[in-house]
Amino acid sequence: MNYNLTVLGCGSATPTSKRNPTAQLLKMQERFFLIDCGEGTQQQLRIAKTKFSRINHIFISHLHGDHFFGLPGLISSFHLLNRTTPLNIYGPPELKTWLDTTFKVSNTKLVYPLHFHPTQNKEKSLIFEDKKVEIYSFPLKHSIATTGFLFQEKEKERNIIKEKITEYGIEVCDIQNIKNGKDWISPKGKHINNRELTTDPKPSLSYAYCSDTAYLKSLKENLDSPTLLYHESTFLKDDEKRATKTKHSTSEQAAIIAKDVKAKSLLLGHYSVRYDDKEVFKEEASPIFKSVFLAEDLLEFKVSHNSITSRDLNK
Repeated sequence: MNYNLTVLGCGSATPTSKRNPTAQLLKMQERFFLIDCGEGTQQQLRIAKTKFSRINHIFISHLHGDHFFGLPGLISSFHLLNRTTPLNIYGPPELKTWLDTTFKVSNTKLVYPLHFHPTQNKEKSLIFEDKKVEIYSFPLKHSIATTGFLFQEKEKERNIIKEKITEYGIEVCDIQNIKNGKDWISPKGKHINNRELTTDPKPSLSYAYCSDTAYLKSLKENLDSPTLLYHESTFLKDDEKRATKTKHSTSEQAAIIAKDVKAKSLLLGHYSVRYDDKEVFKEEASPIFKSVFLAEDLLEFKVSHNSITSRDLNK
């Protein structure tokens, strides 16, 4: 199994000719999750050939414009496309007030249900759950209330050993319980431990999204070995004082966090417009943390247990 992450925008503050403001599309377990929504996001979604109808959940990390100014336009496009499926938005409580005002002054009456789920930045919190995926918000440290998001596959069923089915004559009606981890009792009353009948499933994949934040050592309390960690790297070490003042991070600090939380791989992004060459971010982080990738607009990452590959959707 794997999941796909498409970077729709990797820049900070203002759009440039090469970088859009922050937005990402995560496809996990056949679910489409939009993470942040800077201006231009819906155009990027179209270039990436994304079906708008597949997006049912949008997560906004904080209320700085480069992370949510694209939201009302996208919501309106859903409306004009005659969407009927409910849309769920997760974000700071003030976001609902802003959206309500926007739709009121523009006399927009949506033709589909919109459900708003307020987040908080005090502690880690489960904000979404279904049969296959669970999503948590967790606090970050920025100039305004900001949350990160952890997307995690639920623990998979155990793998039943086919030879054991024949050896013990296990009935079809018992197989699901065994996959769920239960022991088995034969018709003659013999107790067979589940470990004898099954093997461990592959570990669940996860994606941790750390939006705008100052260097925050306590992240290791909320993140444990994510498959891929996205961590903002607005500045390089030479501008660490500016990073501290604006409550952002350097690529070196992002690498230290990746090491602390035992991430498998690190994805850098949210580059300041002062840097033309993004390769310098990887050069700074790599001596501290080996598996480093660079976010780039319309770059799609395929994440599995053993590898991360990428392809350019512009080509």
